[in-house]
Amino acid sequence: MVIQTTKRSKKLIATGCFFGLISVLAGAFGTHALENSLTSGEMETFRMGTQYQMYHSFALILVSYINSKSNKAIFEIASWLFIIGIVIFCGSLYTIALSGLSTIGIIAPVGGSMLIAGWCTFGIGILRNNLA
Repeated sequence: MVIQTTKRSKKLIATGCFFGLISVLAGAFGTHALENSLTSGEMETFRMGTQYQMYHSFALILVSYINSKSNKAIFEIASWLFIIGIVIFCGSLYTIALSGLSTIGIIAPVGGSMLIAGWCTFGIGILRNNLA
């Protein structure tokens, strides 16, 4: 029996695709438009934001796809943890790099914690539901 992808799962998968798109655009913008205007440290912070955003865009797509087939709440929770983590962690890195407001770095660990929690939740969901 094939379980149809739910509308909510489709939206979460599309959100992962959107975050991936933004990551590529940000990376291109950083490389071509910012390279001469940011310090090497700011550029590294910006690049870290794009890398983590892309990694977690893929994670969001994967966990949302698995949720569309299994329809387990734990996978939707993991999806939302990845979304919140991307926005807070990567957003704070972009803000630090572009504005020089290093004080915004105080919220980066909150976003990082959400990403970690997303991975933990995803793994627990896999183990509990015999999906791997």
